[in-house]
Amino acid sequence: MNKRLFLTTLALAAATAVAAPVNPKAAPKAAPKANRFDAALAGTFEAREKDWRNGAVVYQVLVDRFAPSANLDAKRYLYPAPKVLRKWDELPRAGKYLPDAKLWSHEIDFWGGDLKSLATKLDHVQELGADVLYLNPIHLAYTNHKYDALDYQVVSPEFGTREDVKALATDLHRRHMKLVLDGVFNHMGRNALVFKQAEATPNNPYRQWFVFGPQYEGGARTWALAQNLPELNLENPQVRDHIYARPDSVVRSYLRDGADGWRLDVAFDIGPDFLNELTQAAHREKPGSLVIGEIANYPKEWFPAVDGVLGFTLRQIILRTVNGQLEPRAAARMVERMVQETGIEPMLKSWLYLGNHDTARLATTLPDERQRRLAQVLQFTLPGSPNLYYGDELGMLGGEDPEMRAPMRWDQVTPDNAALTWTKRLVQLHRSERALKVGNFRLLESQRLLAFERYTDRARDAVLVLVNPSSADVTDTVLIPDSKIMDNTRLIDLLGVPQDAAKPAEPPRVSSALLQVTVPAGSFLVLKPDVAPPGGYTNYKRVQ
Repeated sequence: MNKRLFLTTLALAAATAVAAPVNPKAAPKAAPKANRFDAALAGTFEAREKDWRNGAVVYQVLVDRFAPSANLDAKRYLYPAPKVLRKWDELPRAGKYLPDAKLWSHEIDFWGGDLKSLATKLDHVQELGADVLYLNPIHLAYTNHKYDALDYQVVSPEFGTREDVKALATDLHRRHMKLVLDGVFNHMGRNALVFKQAEATPNNPYRQWFVFGPQYEGGARTWALAQNLPELNLENPQVRDHIYARPDSVVRSYLRDGADGWRLDVAFDIGPDFLNELTQAAHREKPGSLVIGEIANYPKEWFPAVDGVLGFTLRQIILRTVNGQLEPRAAARMVERMVQETGIEPMLKSWLYLGNHDTARLATTLPDERQRRLAQVLQFTLPGSPNLYYGDELGMLGGEDPEMRAPMRWDQVTPDNAALTWTKRLVQLHRSERALKVGNFRLLESQRLLAFERYTDRARDAVLVLVNPSSADVTDTVLIPDSKIMDNTRLIDLLGVPQDAAKPAEPPRVSSALLQVTVPAGSFLVLKPDVAPPGGYTNYKRVQ
């Protein structure tokens, strides 16, 4: 058939199509046909969908700063001087170094949030669309951030108790959500009783839990030379028993309490061998549990020592691309190489963040709204589990430590908050599109755009992402290397702005695997094929 006539016929059919009545006696619709390439992938994506760790939306919370305590007066005694209890509307400010305590004064400024107050705000987290609640450390510690553990097995009383952790986990599971805790197992706090005993008495049994020597300032090896954070001697089997090996260990006992996984602080310092032991111990205790490592290195060789990593490299690629420091084609090649060498399975479990408790907030890092939205589109469409830092969904501001750790602005949780509305759209997109959650990744060939496809073994799942971070509109011819996307396929814009009904724009179409497209300056397209156009005819009827 003449191609021009064929396309004209399709267009007319679409324009004049009227919904036909359903005939229950009509011949059954033929099942989509899987080809030999599909057969090689049979069951792959179904298995990924059953694993909650793949493509999960993660919401991160600092317990002290998330929700005001309902009974603050009853626990004021838990914040003795030099600790300071701040008002909820106060902002964190950098303090002064306290040489006796070997820490900064802003590390002991508190706002009074706790696990019970957090539980009252789970509706917000659930309505946002999060699958996982990740808590910064909650174990007993002296500071507000709790990265200076005193006793891993005890919850800091300012936050609550182990029973509160169990109750929180139960509530989350009832909502079909998961709980991930922060494990700080490379070092403890100088005020820990076990360290004080080890420091005071050379023959104390805890002496071998740490590394002492005259070559270290203060007499003990500390993390990053921070005098408040003596490193644990993980080469000592007793330390590993306490942390993860024994049934009553920290890792395993919290999993039995209802936690579903661990995010490991400075996991690069723990090293691949001990990480692998810890991860296997967690999996034995709770099959399907998650271990995420804070590893800023190139991720290739850190698996299977951990299930996933924090996406430091992807974050940098995204930020440098949207602010013009990195050309789109170079960014595309970097992402492609990392996915190919790391493997898609670990990438899907890795957390892709744009801001957290160690960085300036997203709205501060990218004050330009167009750049910020570009970054967020990439966060929710590249392989991985999008990791949202509390308050970033509202557009909260905050610079470097401690400004990014301000109390949650509940007054900004309103229906007219544009940042919140946009974030919910992205979360919904990520959760509703199978390819974005569990799909594979490949580049689209483009000269001037960052362009890629997320795909599965089903044509209808494909999602095409085209990003133009430049200051000028870009018109480009893009090769779509997907054998299932049929000629003349109309592409649906999943995040397009509402159009003028009187002058609707012609949707983009694929022509012989090529897409001629214009992407406005600082903008994006997120497209998927229309495999069931109106009129009753589809050329997708015999492909899966």
